Amino acid sequence: MNLIYDVKDRPSFGKVIVFAIQQLLAILAATIAVPSIIGNGMSQSAALFGAGVGTIIYLLFTKFRSPVFLGSSFAFIGSMFAAFAGATSMEMGYLGLIIGAAFAALVYVIIALIVKVAGVRWVNYLMPPVVIGPTVAIIGLSLAGNAVSDAMGGVFDADAGAYVMDSHAWACLICAFITLLVVCLCSVFGKKMMRLIPFIIGICAGYIVAVIFTLIGNASGNAALQLVDFSRFSSMQWVPDFTFLTAFKGFGSLTGTYILTLAVAYVPVAFVVFAEHIADHKNLSSIIGKELLEDPGLHRTLLGDGVGSFIGSIFGGCPNTTYGESVGCVAITGNASIVTILATAVIAIIASFIGPFVTFLSTIPGCVMGGVCITLYGFIAVSGLKMLQPVDLNDNRNLFTASVILICGIGGMVLKIGEVTLTEIAVALILGIIVNLILRKREK
Repeated sequence: MNLIYDVKDRPSFGKVIVFAIQQLLAILAATIAVPSIIGNGMSQSAALFGAGVGTIIYLLFTKFRSPVFLGSSFAFIGSMFAAFAGATSMEMGYLGLIIGAAFAALVYVIIALIVKVAGVRWVNYLMPPVVIGPTVAIIGLSLAGNAVSDAMGGVFDADAGAYVMDSHAWACLICAFITLLVVCLCSVFGKKMMRLIPFIIGICAGYIVAVIFTLIGNASGNAALQLVDFSRFSSMQWVPDFTFLTAFKGFGSLTGTYILTLAVAYVPVAFVVFAEHIADHKNLSSIIGKELLEDPGLHRTLLGDGVGSFIGSIFGGCPNTTYGESVGCVAITGNASIVTILATAVIAIIASFIGPFVTFLSTIPGCVMGGVCITLYGFIAVSGLKMLQPVDLNDNRNLFTASVILICGIGGMVLKIGEVTLTEIAVALILGIIVNLILRKREK
């Protein structure tokens, strides 16, 4: 891609702050969603703090060469529920989150050591462009339903196979479409600065429209039009509720059975996230024009991801992972400056202590973020398909490999084996690798 700012470029201080806020907006919804889903007193502000700390650690391990933000991982949601389910107290549950994250980090460290010794040629052998390209596309396509659901904001009628278009759904759709259109116009026709901050402009436009609908709804008594929930300010959290403050009280309740439960819940998922880790970094490599698995090296990205995730869990309870939303933001804006990612991490840490700021960000309606995510997830999908450009799809070996990955991924082939859930991305990647190896062997 033609980047406006390369990895080592340093925009002016003012621009960096604006760019960092845009990155923060791109990753915010997903990062604070995980603690909301888990509940059990987990703090959104603490998760944001943990994500910022984890990202800084990742940048240190990768020698400030990989421009991506680490946020709360959805893959570990089942593992986190298991940690609380097997605990006899809230403090023990919090401690379980940290121990579980340590198990996941240990998997990353072991794989990193293997990569350090064996190199990355085996990765390129197992995952050539015909495998990794469709897999990256699946990462974006698997999130398409979330983006559309947020944008519509309505009730999906399973019998009719469509969303019920009431006044609330129409208001959400209008906000989402305006957000999407403004982002596209700024990216395509905007001047240099507008092209660099299309998400901020788009979110502001969508938020203003949502506020107008909310005011109309308040005046008319129509709750369906009240898209912005200002009541959150009355119950906002001024200081992050760090889980580690109470976690260490749970040491006295630990049992061998509980620790084994944590290992079973976290370790297999870490291997699944490892596959997504490679796909994310392959995608990011194609965007910035540098092979990150070679420089700084897969062992460094794994260590940064694993250790950063563990430290982030100590503060926020949520294991972190590289975010496709962050990669998409880099792709759309053409801003790969590592300084921007570092500033985003610092702002995330500072913002976690500013209750009104975090609460304000949380009032951004889902439909507005849905409009943004349509572009973000779409760019991830298209980036994966672009990796197939040099692949000869007239060769049936390549055609079958790509077909298996795309159909299994888009079809949602999710497998639950005991306590372990293999996501559609992991299943599609594994099947793609197997098919590609079998066909390659037969050709020889």
